[in-house]
Amino acid sequence: MSITLNDYLILSTIIFMIGMYGALRRKNLLMLFFSTEIMLNAVNIGLAAISKFHGDLTGQMFAFFIIAVAASEVAIGLGLLVLWFKRHNTISLDTLQSMKG
Repeated sequence: MSITLNDYLILSTIIFMIGMYGALRRKNLLMLFFSTEIMLNAVNIGLAAISKFHGDLTGQMFAFFIIAVAASEVAIGLGLLVLWFKRHNTISLDTLQSMKG
């Protein structure tokens, strides 16, 4: 039994939905970052699978750039998260409402 493109796309969709559920239901800023990373990795699985089955490297190049953007997002996001925790002693998303200017 061989793994088809449809199998990869179903896996990618399931992982994306798990990440979306985590992003919509969590109140913790760190878990929001993790959920975003899960969604980006699900897209990478889909792009790499489509690229493999079509014999083209374009999807794999897009996946590489998504990984680079995700790494920079994590670096900046975690830096902001540390600053937020030092100031407010919490990483709950409910405290972000206090950022009114």
